[in-house]
Amino acid sequence: MKSRDEEITVHVRYGGIEKTFSGNLEEVWFSLFRFFSEFIPSFETAKRLMLNVDLQALAKQCEGIFAFSNEGASLLVPKEKLTDNETLLLWLLAQHVGFQLGLLRSESLSRNELKFRLGKNAKITSTRIGELVKGRLACKTADEKYKITSFGLAQMQKEIISRVIARIGSV
Repeated sequence: MKSRDEEITVHVRYGGIEKTFSGNLEEVWFSLFRFFSEFIPSFETAKRLMLNVDLQALAKQCEGIFAFSNEGASLLVPKEKLTDNETLLLWLLAQHVGFQLGLLRSESLSRNELKFRLGKNAKITSTRIGELVKGRLACKTADEKYKITSFGLAQMQKEIISRVIARIGSV
């Protein structure tokens, strides 16, 4: 049996945080206790406040709304039943999901790609993209393309997809 005065070292890795505690058994024990009682609850609270989207649940929710083939993503819902903003968001969402699943090479689309997919002129497309960016549902990337934001993903999962499904009927 070791003496309480012998030095002990404990290394803790939790999420992205690492902490090492050294000292005698009693000091390390109290340091660990303090770490877990003070840090972990605040970390868990912060974690609950983060916008995290479950990709598997999101993909399941989108079954029948879009699909992927060798040519890329395809919307399966009639455009005339969607608003311009919903159409653009669904394209951006499909691009994101396809990229996350390893089916597409990029999670972003250019303004011209969005214009083509929306089927409207450049002015209307630009206005609608601007509305999505202003609403923080989409953002411009460093390479001048557009992608859906974390907030946009959360809004799609929480409200927009169910609203689209209700309007078009079951998918």
